[in-house]
Amino acid sequence: MAAASHDQVRIPAIFGARMSDTSALMIQSLEKGLSVLESFRAHASLSLQEIARVNGITMGSAQRVAHTLEQTGYLFKDPRSKRYSTTVKSVGLGYSYLYRQPLFQHAHAVLHQLNQECGEIVNLGVPDNEDNIVFVMRVAPARHIPEYMPVGSRIPCIATASGRALWAQLPPAELDRKLRTVARIKHNPRTTTDPKILRALIDEARRDQYGYADEEFYAGDLNVAAVVHNEAGTPIGAVNISVPKPRWSLERARQELGPLVIRAARAISTHR
Repeated sequence: MAAASHDQVRIPAIFGARMSDTSALMIQSLEKGLSVLESFRAHASLSLQEIARVNGITMGSAQRVAHTLEQTGYLFKDPRSKRYSTTVKSVGLGYSYLYRQPLFQHAHAVLHQLNQECGEIVNLGVPDNEDNIVFVMRVAPARHIPEYMPVGSRIPCIATASGRALWAQLPPAELDRKLRTVARIKHNPRTTTDPKILRALIDEARRDQYGYADEEFYAGDLNVAAVVHNEAGTPIGAVNISVPKPRWSLERARQELGPLVIRAARAISTHR
């Protein structure tokens, strides 16, 4: 069966902007409910007071939203602690995105083939509109247990090869703006936060057609990535290979894995 057009994959968030809060079409109560649900990404559980504080809403609003989400099955309220947590039903919100996109259906086969070639962890990530890479697919070898990183995990673009490869596709003015405004957090001692060095790494990714990051988010993790484009030539994601140090050096990873991620990204990009 022929795959649908990649134009259906609405992922180019690196060029996108959020809808204006002043839009007459905005349903504020729905926006508030989604915001509350999203706030659980960073918390295992939240009290009503914490829901209100994290989302900048009143206690009354927090109570109504939490009660609605509980009644619809997206939140569970512990009868003893009175704290809320998400339920398995919330996983279904992303199911159609992951299962129905033609891009991901083809990428699944390409990632498995790439995993067989390199024998290492292979990921597919897409950008969100908050300067993160969201990992939507992962294939790991059987010989070792990788870092726990479930589908939906987010890593800042500046600290991962995928983000740097994608940012290398940006117009110069947009890249300059991002490097000025993005949060540059030290996730570990090796995280690069200097804008000039980041710019040089991104320029290098543009020249070489793949990016790399050396222990910049997870200790001992070295990764390389290349960009996936849709049929219009818009960058929509990146293929990433993650390898452990000291088994891999940066030089070896770039020499051996750089060509592999470029080839895999092109295979996904050109599929019809």
